Amino acid sequence: MAEPTPRRHEPRLRPAPLLFEPAEAASDPEHFFDLESIDDPRALLARATELTHAFRAAADRAVEFQALAAAQLADPRRFDRLTAADIAERAEWTEDYAKKMIEFGRDLMRGAEGRGTIDPA
Repeated sequence: MAEPTPRRHEPRLRPAPLLFEPAEAASDPEHFFDLESIDDPRALLARATELTHAFRAAADRAVEFQALAAAQLADPRRFDRLTAADIAERAEWTEDYAKKMIEFGRDLMRGAEGRGTIDPA
């Protein structure tokens, strides 16, 4: 699993919107966001690139939310706090990776506190 890469000083890019596919299209293994219907290679490259950027941005954002949740679950002020090992088991991570994610989440929360909000968006 990839490790989080904090980019505190870079502006957050807004990727192309991901549109949900109808169930019947999603069940077809050859169908992927209607890319198979694009005949022009220039248009195919452009749309596939948009999707690549959107998926990367979505994955980065999901990792930030994972880190925030891990930090909150490990917060020593919580009576029901979890250990890094417990978090690792729930998230299917190694314990070392869980510790890194907890620290990353704490860094995100500390950065947000200085701005007055805790919103990873």
